[in-house]
Amino acid sequence: MRADDKIILVGNPNVGKSVIFGLLTNKYAAVSNYPGTTVEVSYGDMTVDNKRYLIVDTPGVNSLVPMSEDEKVTRDIFLQEAPFAVVQVADTKNLKRSLLITLQIAEMELPTILVLNMEDEARDRGIIVDINHLKTLLGAEVISAIAPQRKGLKEIKSAIPHAVKPCIKVRYEDVIEEYIEKISLLLSQVSISKRALSIMILSGDESLKKWLLINLKAEVIKEMEALRDECQSKVKEPLSLLINKQRLDAAGDIADKVLKKIPAEGGKLLPFIGRISMHPLWGIPLLLLVLYGLYQFVGVLGAGTLVNFFEKIIFGRYINPMAVKVVELMIPLDIIKEMLAGEYGLITVALTYAIAIILPITATFFIAFAILEDSGYLPRLAIMSNRIFNLMGLNGKAVLPMVLGLGCGTMAVMTSRILETKKERLIITFLLALAVPCSAQLGVILGMLGALSLKAALVWAGTILVTLLFSGYLASKVIKGEKTEFFLEIPPIRMPNITNIMVKTLGRIEWYLKEAVPLFILGTFILFVLHKLNLLRVLETIASPIVVNLLGLPEKTTESFILGFLRRDYGAAGLFAMAEKGLLTPVQSVVSLVTITLFIPCLANFFMIVKERGMKTALGIVAVVFPFAFLGGGLLNWILRAFNVTF
Repeated sequence: MRADDKIILVGNPNVGKSVIFGLLTNKYAAVSNYPGTTVEVSYGDMTVDNKRYLIVDTPGVNSLVPMSEDEKVTRDIFLQEAPFAVVQVADTKNLKRSLLITLQIAEMELPTILVLNMEDEARDRGIIVDINHLKTLLGAEVISAIAPQRKGLKEIKSAIPHAVKPCIKVRYEDVIEEYIEKISLLLSQVSISKRALSIMILSGDESLKKWLLINLKAEVIKEMEALRDECQSKVKEPLSLLINKQRLDAAGDIADKVLKKIPAEGGKLLPFIGRISMHPLWGIPLLLLVLYGLYQFVGVLGAGTLVNFFEKIIFGRYINPMAVKVVELMIPLDIIKEMLAGEYGLITVALTYAIAIILPITATFFIAFAILEDSGYLPRLAIMSNRIFNLMGLNGKAVLPMVLGLGCGTMAVMTSRILETKKERLIITFLLALAVPCSAQLGVILGMLGALSLKAALVWAGTILVTLLFSGYLASKVIKGEKTEFFLEIPPIRMPNITNIMVKTLGRIEWYLKEAVPLFILGTFILFVLHKLNLLRVLETIASPIVVNLLGLPEKTTESFILGFLRRDYGAAGLFAMAEKGLLTPVQSVVSLVTITLFIPCLANFFMIVKERGMKTALGIVAVVFPFAFLGGGLLNWILRAFNVTF
């Protein structure tokens, strides 16, 4: 049965929309770029009363008058998809902000269900919404929900087949209403109302022009633009400002009528932590505490205790010896035996690296990252770091792709589009490629540093931070363009929800197993081929002047740098294995980790840079990052040895 009826899921950023999407679709979803864009949209099926619906999870928006590519994609989905119904997910704590979108959907005359999520957090802050009164005012279904607890899920599913168009209507100034009517007469019926489309045109939405050119005749567009200009001449303020003001006033009026204040239940500790986490002075000790916790959890527990258990016991005692015996008995050809269980064996090396070394480290990092996400700390980090990013021609919003880069640099490059100007997007792409390690690589790095000392970790982190600031400052001076002002919605600090953490962690581990493990196998196979053709030795000899003389490292580390381009974490895993075998001194370990961190982006990241910024820019970034990495590593090697630093 085909899922012909589409349900559009819409809402502000950080309101739990994707959690509700996952619950409605049972996680069986496809993610793809919306046609003609780099913005990802998720699709999933849901069945209610034996009828199948296609759920479309749109990017988070603050308005349906687009100010970014994400918002444009969401607006275009309304124009093109002809939804059966709209499910708007709202943050109960920020009802007025959410109602601004509700009023825009109401103007489109689409059947709508408003889901007031995070009811528990609102109650903790003393906020109660009169649901029945809000239903009456909107003329549409309103459901209270707590997504992680699955509260409201059954009601949402039951309401979808019976969704109705809201009856609420914003009444604009008489002159605006007059021209809404005049423009409506020129329009043919589309998936949204003529009134909503007329208001978009009067607002001067330039991103709508391409759609208009496809769907209307040139003379009609010209006549509508003339009407818009005529309307603008009759009012003192910009039409877009007037329209938005009156929507905001209407949203405020509704919120005032349905909101009730009660004594807060949440206590004082979390709000206190929320305040100091953004303080330019007191936020620093909290940040250091977070980093120390990350070091202990990922570097000591994940990369120490768990890796030792999996590598030495599970793989060392059981899996690898058994694999060698099975290969010896079952495989007649020596070259196949060597490929599977030799020095560069797909089982003895690739799976050991991917599962025994990287997976425990990656899993602990994913857990820690999910806790930081769910607690609401990351946006506060953006506020606190705004001044630092200003030195690099950026604003605090840039910390979001930076932090996402700690998860996956490839995805972080894609999310850099949240920055408004081309200059900012180019700088952040360069910095992500140069000095932001992905989660798997960072986990391995923390593991190696955990085996050394806190002093080694501080030297590594200090070197990377200085490099980041210095290169960002230079980039801000070289790359022409303007930076924008900083605005960011700050969610409340909350206790992380165990369900959210597990869902996010398991989803990321699944991604790692699907995406990374095959590349580990491919990387090991490449090493095996290079070894059999004696090309590995040739490459080591060619790289010797840089690796041995400049960096002071063994020739064998060349293997890690070669494969670092295939996957950064694979290169770091090679260094980890060398350190475990005693092939790297503590100083060499720190130098190699700095170099591999600053090394050129992995293959997937490189292709994403090509897609987002173009081949010329991608090659230019590689041309800068490659010498930067080895010069940085070489300079650190000289400093450590000149001052006789030990770890």
